[in-house]
Amino acid sequence: MTLSIAIDTPTAFAAIALAAVSWDGVLTKPGSRALRHALDYRLPFRDYDDEQMVRLMNDLMSEMRRQGPQHLMVESARVLTAQQRDTAYAVATEIMRSDGPLEQDELNILHNLSITLGLDPDRAGSIHQVMDLLHADISA
Repeated sequence: MTLSIAIDTPTAFAAIALAAVSWDGVLTKPGSRALRHALDYRLPFRDYDDEQMVRLMNDLMSEMRRQGPQHLMVESARVLTAQQRDTAYAVATEIMRSDGPLEQDELNILHNLSITLGLDPDRAGSIHQVMDLLHADISA
């Protein structure tokens, strides 16, 4: 089954982030805010107007409902360079951390994503260490 939307680099990058954060079909408010933040400051998304961003997300959500998040991630991974795949994984990991520590289901999703993106396991582990630092509780 082929995708019904054109997958260029920005679309692929956004698709991976969206599919990771809403794998179960639910996009939580923290996840939605984190996704928007992760894309808003990054080129080329920061140059998108609201209409372009809404259209992109609607198209991706429709495609994800049609074919599932795994297929969307596999097709998107084919478009990205190795560095872009590393960055997409880091962004997906950070977005998934937006509502607290990673749950086992989220860890499983990220593991699957790392395989889909062809990440070296040590690289994925390094990304998780950085996220642990970024999201550490500083109140203790």
